Amino acid sequence: MKSNFEKIIKHLIKVDPEDRSAFVIARRKMSNSLKIAPPQSSDLIRTYRQLLKKKKIKENKTVLNFLKKREVRTISGVAPIAVLTKPYPCPGKCIYCPTESKMPKSYLSSEPAVMRAIINNFDPFKQVRMRLRALGANGHELDKCELIILGGTWSFLPKPYQQNFIRRCFDGLNGKISKNLASAQKLNETAKNRCVGITVETRPDYIDAEEIARMRNLGVTKVEIGLQNISDDILKLNKRGHNVNDVIEATKMLKDAGFKVGYHLMPNLLGATVKSDLEMFKKIFNDNNFKPDYLKIYPCVVTKNSRLYKLWRQKKYKSYTDKQLCNLLLQIKKIMPPYVRISRLVRDIPSENIVAGNKISNLRQLLSDDLKKKKITCRCIRCRETGHNLADSASLIANGSKPKLKIKKYPASDGTEYFLSYESSNRKILYAFLRLRLPKKTDAEIIKAIPEIDNSALIRELHTYGQLIPLRKTGQVQHTGFGKKLMAEAEKICRQSKLKKIAVISGIGVRQYYKKLGYRLEDSYMTKTLKKRPTNNSQPAFS
Repeated sequence: MKSNFEKIIKHLIKVDPEDRSAFVIARRKMSNSLKIAPPQSSDLIRTYRQLLKKKKIKENKTVLNFLKKREVRTISGVAPIAVLTKPYPCPGKCIYCPTESKMPKSYLSSEPAVMRAIINNFDPFKQVRMRLRALGANGHELDKCELIILGGTWSFLPKPYQQNFIRRCFDGLNGKISKNLASAQKLNETAKNRCVGITVETRPDYIDAEEIARMRNLGVTKVEIGLQNISDDILKLNKRGHNVNDVIEATKMLKDAGFKVGYHLMPNLLGATVKSDLEMFKKIFNDNNFKPDYLKIYPCVVTKNSRLYKLWRQKKYKSYTDKQLCNLLLQIKKIMPPYVRISRLVRDIPSENIVAGNKISNLRQLLSDDLKKKKITCRCIRCRETGHNLADSASLIANGSKPKLKIKKYPASDGTEYFLSYESSNRKILYAFLRLRLPKKTDAEIIKAIPEIDNSALIRELHTYGQLIPLRKTGQVQHTGFGKKLMAEAEKICRQSKLKKIAVISGIGVRQYYKKLGYRLEDSYMTKTLKKRPTNNSQPAFS
């Protein structure tokens, strides 16, 4: 059987299929000629790697990409590794929250990520290793990994547990046990599976300068805030336990410390209407107190083990119809700013656990199809990523179109934000971007807790989506150094603003990259003192 796998791989490389359809046909024909059932992709991936290692074949990333299972997992250029914390009490008393015994607050044992955690007894090391094995077996590259820590309010967990949990995550990436967090982080700087970022979930009323400094020492780069709504009346009605001012203050403090900020928003809460939900999103995108970088939109659903279930039974709460929800989300998509990424549209709650509310698991795809029919373009980052638009990207390159530098400047959270990006000339394809922040007045408590960022510009994110799929007739599209170009542009803006220092909230595994660009490690940030350079009056268009 092994020799048959080798024959299939060699045949696929010889055929060099131009698209997935041609690839599937070639694999099926070769399997039929060998009189075997089409082998699993994981077996062919393993064979491909063995042949490559023995130098019996030449590297062919096109074939490898077609062999990948669930290619969307790493299509954005990083491998997401979701890890759950152990069950622990939550300070919240939200009426919509599903509460299951022996599970992390708001999570159900039937959700995929939770099931993996249960199998591994919530051990972060084992969870990371299992995820790496699964992604690797399915052909995904694992040199850049993003740790996504789930499980409720991170900031409410005991501090020793937080420290040990993150260390064990790094140990899982490193494949080696370290004596402490600092040594695990140092090892990861040059590890095979490098951590390019860490995301945690928490509540806005648990964010202060001390908590932010602690997060930085752990290596956290993105914070997702569970705010759900920006109406104090609706928050109180749903017993959320915090107010809108908490959200505003947390957002500013996190941005001033360089973090990427994500919002969890929940349409259809008790007391909300379709109209008020749409107005909420409009305000979030237009009010300078908000303007997040990422969104997770989780339409409210009713589960039996929530207090909302009783209100639903009493007919005091009603879910939106599928049509109402889809129309609302379409309207939200139409007003998305180009610097925001919609990371998720629904929770992974199995439909059998949902009593009322949205049960459409592929809601994002249905919305995408509907947008195309109505010729509506969503400007969010995810919809424009080159990985999600390979055919259009290839067509543009084939026609000689080159990515262009664009700079969007906008006020947010008492500071000035710059969204620098390389995009197609029609603005529909996004190749790379950088988030630069020039704080107006950073909170004194933040400077006291993190003195290394005093009087600094902040690079909050740098993301390059990598190479395009090779074009058969025009040759391979090589890496064009988008990251370095964007960093140079950011430094130029800082000099023009007369700032002498720039600080990057770097993931642990990206420190070596910034060192090559002249940055040095200062506590938990990569920093650089900017030298004066000759003035260049040429500027890309602001938009």
